[in-house]
Amino acid sequence: MAAQQSQSIQTLLEAEKEAAKIVQQARQYRVQRLKDARTEALKEIEEYKKAKEAEFKAFEASHAGTTSTAQAAIDQETNVKLEEITSAYTASKDAVIKKLLDRVVLVKPEAHRNLKQAA
Repeated sequence: MAAQQSQSIQTLLEAEKEAAKIVQQARQYRVQRLKDARTEALKEIEEYKKAKEAEFKAFEASHAGTTSTAQAAIDQETNVKLEEITSAYTASKDAVIKKLLDRVVLVKPEAHRNLKQAA
């Protein structure tokens, strides 16, 4: 009976070792699956990022021409208006200076209107 108990204990120990191996393999498998999932997720993220970056570059390229064209039109319009303002200034500069000097230099002395009413 002692031999049978010893053999049973030996069988239990072997079964425990086998179970420990199985558990260890399961843990390793789980760790490996997590690593694989992370690397796969990183690959998918990179692919998605590249796709969105390419889409953004295409959008930017298609709208960049519109912006530069609009900017060129605005610059041209600004230059035309500046030329108009400059020509108007040049044309009326002398007349405005003459009017200002006439108002300042040529003084006509008159009694104040309130003074006329009192007298």
